[in-house]
Amino acid sequence: MKYDHIFDELEISTDPFALCELRGACDLGLGRDASATLHYILSGEGEISLRARPPIKVSRGMLVFIPALQSHALHSFGGTSHPIPECKPAALKLASLMAGSEQVDSGQLTALCAHVTVGLRGIRDIIDVIREPMIENVSSPSHMRPALQALLAEVSNPTLGSRAMIRALLMQCVIDMLRKRLTENESALRWMAALADPSIWNALKLMLDKPGEPHTVESLATHVSMSRAAFAKRFAEAYGSGPMELLRDLRMRRAGHLLEMTDVPIKRVADLVGFASRSAFTRAFEAKTGQSPRDFRASRQGG
Repeated sequence: MKYDHIFDELEISTDPFALCELRGACDLGLGRDASATLHYILSGEGEISLRARPPIKVSRGMLVFIPALQSHALHSFGGTSHPIPECKPAALKLASLMAGSEQVDSGQLTALCAHVTVGLRGIRDIIDVIREPMIENVSSPSHMRPALQALLAEVSNPTLGSRAMIRALLMQCVIDMLRKRLTENESALRWMAALADPSIWNALKLMLDKPGEPHTVESLATHVSMSRAAFAKRFAEAYGSGPMELLRDLRMRRAGHLLEMTDVPIKRVADLVGFASRSAFTRAFEAKTGQSPRDFRASRQGG
């Protein structure tokens, strides 16, 4: 099969899960995470609002992947007068939630949330080249429902091997989401066509490995022994846009990670992701995320 080798080499890691509860009509802002975010709706109804995109209606049994650096918020449609959204370790209260929505307070939106990193061929964060949110209703009937129910059981009652089991179950759900979209030829996964083309994949791998290098269309074409025109045409056909557009996205993704996870000075972050000046980097980062690098770092590091 055309994409079998891709699935064979997927690698998935997650940050600790959190159980987010929104009691009544309220919002829980989740900022611009430097990794993709997974939301599995356990109870209630509401929506996920995203910057410059239509809101995503959500209800019990929906699984939503939000791409990296996309500011978003959970909104509950409940009716409590003074709701207080909160996050806590998912191990708390999950056992009762699994029994059914009748055990959840009326008007409460509850979601299991996690940061997700998907790697391929040893390269981390490949999922971050997905441009659109991925949405799946995993209410019965669904191939993913048994896996997610098993995942919730492992999170709520951890035991020997639970971490490995959670990883395997999440892998199963991601594979189901990806292969369905590949079969339907969704534009959000157009980049995967590039992985079936060895020349385009080698250029994509170079950008993923070293997004801060001074890549040009010419240098990438030379790297894969193609003419500039032929390379640009084949890349656009495979990925749906030019290599420089993808490179800008990858640089912003790497910058977001550095700002969130390190104390590297912003000027140095700009250097590492291929910008000659801090001002140029700041303009590009604000255009992508809606925040300056300084404000992004403060919001993610609690400063």
